[in-house]
Amino acid sequence: MSTLLSSDVRLLESINSSVLQGGGKMVRPMLALLSAGACGHRDDEEAVKVGAIVELLHNATLLHDDVVDGSHERRGAPTVFSVLGGGPAVLLGDYWLSKAVGAVLSTKKDPEALIRIFAATISNLATGELLQMEKAGTCDTSEEDYLRIIYCKTASLFEAAARSAAVAVGAPEPFTEALTRYGAAVGYAFQIKDDILDYDGDSIGKPVGIDLAEKKITLPLLGVLAGAPDEEEIRGLVRNIDARPENADDVREIVARRGGIAYAEKKLSSFVESAVDALSPLPETEEKSYLADLAHYIAGRDK
Repeated sequence: MSTLLSSDVRLLESINSSVLQGGGKMVRPMLALLSAGACGHRDDEEAVKVGAIVELLHNATLLHDDVVDGSHERRGAPTVFSVLGGGPAVLLGDYWLSKAVGAVLSTKKDPEALIRIFAATISNLATGELLQMEKAGTCDTSEEDYLRIIYCKTASLFEAAARSAAVAVGAPEPFTEALTRYGAAVGYAFQIKDDILDYDGDSIGKPVGIDLAEKKITLPLLGVLAGAPDEEEIRGLVRNIDARPENADDVREIVARRGGIAYAEKKLSSFVESAVDALSPLPETEEKSYLADLAHYIAGRDK
């Protein structure tokens, strides 16, 4: 990533270095490397490149998201937006995105297929953000809407990480399709766990309840709303959170009392099970075992 981002512009080099040092869990590149290894290509140079591409793309979207959301902190540090403003943050995101695209074109096996994967992913990421904004305005999110939003915003990039790694190492089609299904399921699980922690956690890197404060209706609340006689009343509480912030506490209490978290945890377990089942066509390797472990880790994490 450092090599791809290298620049002779001192300001750009300084900001790139700062963002890279901020790090992150690197789950998506880990997923790419393990996917390649599960196909029999351990320590493959092309898989390393795909891992870097995925993380560049992920961070580009975060740089843009911080501007859209007005976020002043990420991963415990000030955002580029908070330090330099929206313009530089958008331009830096564009720079990272351009370097990711350039790296795709330098891959050796079927760069055209990889371009299609990442083009679809970028489209999904933007679509998911805009759909989420629309639904936050109307507060009429259904579970179908929610699943589409989290596929676009989160699962699509996990899916791309696993699929692109398989394509980059020339894996046979059954392996590629298995890893595609695995990546999507793990991505769904990752986001559902985040949404559970937003109601029932205190160490997720952001204040608990921030999604609800932004009028985002996620799975724990959807589990309560389904068939509830007071559904519109509860949606009204969310709709009026701007004027009455204390409504958020009322909604969280309703979710806890009526089993919304348990509902979301059941769906989470289902996606984890689907992810592990998807790995069955792959040969028994250390990497396959780690991929299964990763799915279970995502479900059990507390941040």
